Amino acid sequence: MKAVLSKVAGGPESLVIEDLPDPVPGKGQVRIRVSACALNYPDTLIIQDLYQFKPERPFAPGGEVAGLVDAVGEGVDDFRIGDRVIGWCWWGGLVQSLVIDADRCIAVPDAMPLDDAAALLLTYGTAHYALRQRAGLKAGDTVLVLGAAGGVGLAAVELAHAWGARVIAAASSQEKVGYARSHGADDGVVYPTGRLDKEAAKAFSDALKDKLGKRGADVVLDAVGGDYAEPALRAIAWEGRYLVVGFPAGIPKLPLNLILLKGCQVIGVFWGEWVMRNRKDFNESVADLLALYAKGLIKPRISQRFPMERAGEALRMLSDRKALGKILVTME
Repeated sequence: MKAVLSKVAGGPESLVIEDLPDPVPGKGQVRIRVSACALNYPDTLIIQDLYQFKPERPFAPGGEVAGLVDAVGEGVDDFRIGDRVIGWCWWGGLVQSLVIDADRCIAVPDAMPLDDAAALLLTYGTAHYALRQRAGLKAGDTVLVLGAAGGVGLAAVELAHAWGARVIAAASSQEKVGYARSHGADDGVVYPTGRLDKEAAKAFSDALKDKLGKRGADVVLDAVGGDYAEPALRAIAWEGRYLVVGFPAGIPKLPLNLILLKGCQVIGVFWGEWVMRNRKDFNESVADLLALYAKGLIKPRISQRFPMERAGEALRMLSDRKALGKILVTME
């Protein structure tokens, strides 16, 4: 099989494609003939040794795949050869054949294309966990989404809209705001790129307050960080919930006096750790996502597909924050 490998720490240009022996599933494992691997922002960090997890090299990036089971290890009763599955693996997905524990596989409904299946779990799973479990989102809430055209951001826009919330999308261009609005956001704000000085930060916060209304945002989902975090916090409602999801613009520092004055909560969203600690709740979340998909209320927005030999180019789009929705690498 072919695999896209990280053999030294570095950017997308450091990846290499090599031929490896087909892996053999062990006890409790299955082998997936991978059809597609969806990329996510953490993939750009893990190859630079900048993520929470640092796998031993060489390894393949890519945390979610979809394909067909083509071999089954001892003791596996839930899957058979030919089954269509999603596999979530944190890393290892940019390969043609993936061996994975069977309990990290999810059966794909017959009506769901494998491309959609590959792009579903990490972004929608993170947004679902953030909005439902961490923020307790309810119909009628106003939600501000930073990075609203990215993977998690766009998933949050769709889910919040499906659950009856009012959604304000914030993104770095009018194109991205328009993209989020076409998928459920009620209105949007374009924020400037690069560092924000005091005047630019105030202007951004004022623009948010204008769109959010007098009350402010009941929930802020921040998948951007950096200089955008404090202006968004200033636009939060009394007793609002500020969801910390990611930091592609840098790790911000929030003034504690604002948190006191707003009576708000700042809430960490570490989906991967929650999955490992709360498998029953995770399974219920996945079932809910599949039901929403079946009803047509959510659908992964795959903006581009890259062949395996262009996986580095796909990761570069993510690291440069140029992606809209999800990016797939196809293996076939």
